[in-house]
Amino acid sequence: MDIDLLSNILYAMVRCGTPLLLVALGELICEKSGVLNLGQEGMMLFGAVVGFIVALNSGQLWLGVLLAMAAGMLLSALFALVALVFNANQVATGLALSIFGVGLSSFVGAAWVGKPLAGFEPLALPLLSEIPLIGRMLFAQDPLVYLSFVLFALVAWVILKSRVGLIIQAVGENPDAASAMGLPVLRVRTLAVLFGGAMAGLAGAYLSLAYTPMWAENMSAGRGWIALALVVFASWRVWRLLLGAYLFGLASILHLVAQGLGLAIPANLLAMLPYAATILVLVLLSRDALRTRLYAPVSLGQPWQAGH
Repeated sequence: MDIDLLSNILYAMVRCGTPLLLVALGELICEKSGVLNLGQEGMMLFGAVVGFIVALNSGQLWLGVLLAMAAGMLLSALFALVALVFNANQVATGLALSIFGVGLSSFVGAAWVGKPLAGFEPLALPLLSEIPLIGRMLFAQDPLVYLSFVLFALVAWVILKSRVGLIIQAVGENPDAASAMGLPVLRVRTLAVLFGGAMAGLAGAYLSLAYTPMWAENMSAGRGWIALALVVFASWRVWRLLLGAYLFGLASILHLVAQGLGLAIPANLLAMLPYAATILVLVLLSRDALRTRLYAPVSLGQPWQAGH
């Protein structure tokens, strides 16, 4: 394989994997705290449309990013209110949130479909971007990809090295014991949900401001659902999450790779692989025994109230 072609494939893999990595990092923190939020798709789309509209009207891309994150947090706050405060079923609440977010984004963005925007441009780092094979992949990306690297490192540190990470995991494993130790279970879970919403909104902003700088209905193309499967695929481990995000990103461009290599494989068959893998993982997630084997947080998706 030509080294330039391989370099281009790796570059595209990181670009395609970035929105998955962002939303999956937020969902990982959320699930580590014991909360299963299936509303990622809706939050991504709402963040994408809000970020696009703000950036287009203000001319400030970073303002669009910030308000996209705020939009994701707004929907996640609604989830937290219903699922954590009122103790509704988390799966049903997440599904409802996803449907609501998809519909709301279509309504809000109806007048903005297809309008052009000068989005984030690649920012090549001198010398580093010229390293053979990996230079373009790691050091010639747009600013939001670089931000995803920083956020991954931050989340990995929080989970693996910090006291905050221990608190989040304690709440997710045994909320009753955590509460007995004086930990504010509801507050920790609420903050985790809000962080997940902000990351979903950021992933949406990446889609509409960097990946394809425009707004189109359902432009997330199921990435919120893929991210949910990705967390399971990674067995709730942060380093596997990074690998999985880029593997799913690579799977998303397999049909383009096959064309570039001249392989006679149906493009539609290759394009459906990430979604088929997602369905399989979500089916497996429904089996309690397998969830335990995959190191899922013990209280994941289970309602909790102080004193009960």
